[in-house]
Amino acid sequence: MGRGELSSAPLPRSFFDRPSHEVAPDLLGRVLVHGPVAVRLTEVEAYGGPGEDPAAHTYRGKTPRNAVMFGPPGHLYVYFTYGMHFCANLVCLPEGHGSAVLLRAGEVVAGLDVARARRSAPGRDPAAARRSAPDRDLARGPARLAVALGLAREHNGLDAVWEGPTAALRPLGLPGGAALDGPAGHAATLTGVPHGSAAVLEGRPAGPGEIRSGPRTGISTAKDTPWRFWIDGDPTVSPYRAHVPRRRSAAATSVGEAPSS
Repeated sequence: MGRGELSSAPLPRSFFDRPSHEVAPDLLGRVLVHGPVAVRLTEVEAYGGPGEDPAAHTYRGKTPRNAVMFGPPGHLYVYFTYGMHFCANLVCLPEGHGSAVLLRAGEVVAGLDVARARRSAPGRDPAAARRSAPDRDLARGPARLAVALGLAREHNGLDAVWEGPTAALRPLGLPGGAALDGPAGHAATLTGVPHGSAAVLEGRPAGPGEIRSGPRTGISTAKDTPWRFWIDGDPTVSPYRAHVPRRRSAAATSVGEAPSS
């Protein structure tokens, strides 16, 4: 990935007030911040609204589980899947539409040490866990991305549109880990976003020539809809996997095919 400064300007709510398949490619290269960790997005998937996209959680309408997707744009929709993982999405379109973009993968550009520590399994030596997980894998996949950012059930509905003073947001630094205020090889330090808050920053948007699209990962309905978008050649992009039938009662690892609730 080419080097260049990441902008810390927050994206306005109007950015998300569009169809998810328009928002999704525009999210590539943007930076999602939650607490001490920031991730530059490299792979996303769009999911449509009720009656439109059979792979979406909202296809059959509003339920207590998917209610956040019908809320204001720019909020996080976080759900539990396979009985073990959380996945994070950003709500699109005006209130009442029920659409979102699944955040599939990204590069940790701030808070590397925190992200590494979060990958440590219970009972495992944290130092060994950090050595065994390459930095490119820290947010490579929707569940890993949620872990790196510390997103869980209690963050469902969290507003990711920063409306505080922009002067409080300091530059993120350079992709690849070189900080503006620290030695090369260390992650940039982000300040200005209060603990417990989230923000989507301008980052360094991917150019049109860098963006690729194709079918969404692991879904059995609308499986040919080309609403998965990624930055071509970026090492943090997760591998594409077609749907493989399996016995389960939990939701799928996308914003799609959840049991009604």
